[in-house]
Amino acid sequence: MSSNVIVITDSEFETEVLKSEKPVLLYFWATWCGPCQLVSPIMEKVASEYSDRLKVVKMEVDPNPITVKQYGVEGVPALRLVQNQEVKNQELPPFSYEGAITKEKLIEKLKPYLT
Repeated sequence: MSSNVIVITDSEFETEVLKSEKPVLLYFWATWCGPCQLVSPIMEKVASEYSDRLKVVKMEVDPNPITVKQYGVEGVPALRLVQNQEVKNQELPPFSYEGAITKEKLIEKLKPYLT
């Protein structure tokens, strides 16, 4: 099975996220994180279903401290939506979420940003 989620590191962040034409859903995770194991398949489904409007990237927190600090990640799993080099927040609430999330709740939170 091929993955629609792109795995990145701090060194790839600028190219894959900041220079992306599409909004980017950043998924911060850790191998030791139980809830991350539940969220990972949801990220795959969202990446597949919304690939025309959204890029989903996955970043492991422990080996990538620069981006983790820059985006204020305090717990995993964590999500941030980035577009035009900033966390999306113009006219809408900022998209920043930490903790496990269902696919339905994630889609509901993403819809205003994907029009």
